[in-house]
Amino acid sequence: MRIFLYLFSIVTANVITAAFAPLHLGIFIVPMGTLLVGATFILRDLVQNKYGRAKTYLFIGTALVLSAAVSSYLGDTLLIVAASALSFLVSETSDTEIYSRLNLPMSWRVFYSGLAGGFLDSIIFVIIGLSPLGANFLPWEAVPAAILGQVIFKTIIQGLGALILHQAEKSKLSSKPISNN
Repeated sequence: MRIFLYLFSIVTANVITAAFAPLHLGIFIVPMGTLLVGATFILRDLVQNKYGRAKTYLFIGTALVLSAAVSSYLGDTLLIVAASALSFLVSETSDTEIYSRLNLPMSWRVFYSGLAGGFLDSIIFVIIGLSPLGANFLPWEAVPAAILGQVIFKTIIQGLGALILHQAEKSKLSSKPISNN
């Protein structure tokens, strides 16, 4: 089920981004799919917890192919598909490696690795995909606000996910029977 949710969230983020106009919140520009991208990092961490790092890379590869195919099918230009694929590959790899190396409770590993992944995903996609360097959808003046808007929303989602996992960890610890040895 974890794998399905991970893959489904990635495909759904692409569909939502293509179907709905971005949110404009003050100076911030946030594609609607951003709300799910933060969740994909959490779901990827849950997949890694169950299947290990090596198998997780197989699922990341599968997700990359699905994401590119869906983006292309939805009419994204080759440049947008390539920028999306590159940002996905870098951010998911970073998340995986940071998550693997942190010696912290799961909720903190999810939070910190997702922060790094979300930050890289936002920077790479906006600069390569949307800026004048890429498809030229955004002028250079709007690039920082677009990156920051995505980072803020992804951080909020990561924080909520980490908080839920932290509560689950606490609940699990408090329900364990105490040994009288």
